[in-house]
Amino acid sequence: MPNGIPLYTAEGELSDWISEQRLARLQAAGLIARVVRHRKGHINRAILFRRPNEGRAAELKDYLGTRYSFREHLDNGYLCWRLRRLGRGDELRPIFLAVVAECMVAP
Repeated sequence: MPNGIPLYTAEGELSDWISEQRLARLQAAGLIARVVRHRKGHINRAILFRRPNEGRAAELKDYLGTRYSFREHLDNGYLCWRLRRLGRGDELRPIFLAVVAECMVAP
């Protein structure tokens, strides 16, 4: 592990290892969002502010897509899985049957 303080981006990625003097300069410039200290007082890490040109951070739901099942909390304290409906009434049934018909293999 290099000597110095780990510097993280706003997304939590390790950017660099910096000295205390460089950390002081970055804080004076207003670029440091948070400094995390150990309970004994020494600095564990520094986290930068998000830059205007970075946009928003990618979230897990960006990769997972739409959730069709979710946990439901019951009145008795138990958890169960509940399925989310994919449309109203029978509007998706013809589409589903068409896909099934295309997938079937003739004997």
